[in-house]
Amino acid sequence: MDFEAFTTSHRDEWERLKVLSKRRSLTGEEADELVLLYQIVSSHLSVVRSTAPDPTLISDLSLMLSTARTRITGSRDTNWRGVVTLFTESMPAALYRSRWWTHGVTAGFFIIAAVMAVWVATTPEGLERLGSVQERDAYVNQAFAEYYEPGGEFAAMVWTNNAWIAVQCVAFGVTGIWPIFVMASNAVNVGMIAGLMAAYGELGLFLQLISPHGLLELTSIFVAGGAGLKLFWALVNPGRRPRSVALAQEGRSLMLVAGALVFALGLSGIIEGFVTGSTMLWWVKIVIGAIALAAFWTYVYTLGRAAVRRGATGDLSEEEAGYYQQYA
Repeated sequence: MDFEAFTTSHRDEWERLKVLSKRRSLTGEEADELVLLYQIVSSHLSVVRSTAPDPTLISDLSLMLSTARTRITGSRDTNWRGVVTLFTESMPAALYRSRWWTHGVTAGFFIIAAVMAVWVATTPEGLERLGSVQERDAYVNQAFAEYYEPGGEFAAMVWTNNAWIAVQCVAFGVTGIWPIFVMASNAVNVGMIAGLMAAYGELGLFLQLISPHGLLELTSIFVAGGAGLKLFWALVNPGRRPRSVALAQEGRSLMLVAGALVFALGLSGIIEGFVTGSTMLWWVKIVIGAIALAAFWTYVYTLGRAAVRRGATGDLSEEEAGYYQQYA
């Protein structure tokens, strides 16, 4: 395909579309012309993509069509429609597509935590790793419960700490090593604390204080770790896609997962700050945590499954992404 000839023959239509898209007011005839040109240029973009794609031309036409579409539909409606699509389709689809990675990370985490808990609870060597007798007594009888003091400041601190862990898994997920290290380190810490509390006969207190917020909090961390490993796997095994395309697509989807975790971790932080350390009955606290976790997975499996069945991937559309490298 002769791109220079193609561009020359259609440049007037493209320039006219740009002009009409930027006008603040249109007559009836101009509005009809804008819609017609939008359809024509869309066909041009399709032709370019299906022949020998030129990245620059595809990007220019995509941007041109995006501006025209906004002018046709109205920017406010488009923005709101985009927000609704983000939360009801793109985001849950991204979470749903990484669910098996999340479940795998969850299983690995609890296996490591259980092994560490048994080791600490049943062996003198395990207990000694957690400090002197006086230090262990002080932690079990005082420090562990006092940590969960209710309040907004505590909730903000918890959210920041957990968000930082999730960010590490997302940002360094492509390495493959860092998410595993973060998950294993946290599993060891949780398991050792559980083992210490069990050794002192306070496993029930441990579960009462960690379950309300921990159900959603730990799940969020597992989601971050799973999404990070999924990105790494796209690098190792991109399938039929070129490696650069696989990384770009999974990377954009990963950003949606990260956005969802902002809200999930925010909710778990609120629960930890205002529910875990409150004077509520312990079973009420756990029910609140269980409801929050159930809401999260309902969101993923209900909206996410439906969105994926409709073809959503959690990635940008072709027009939004601009240029897709063609592959067989």
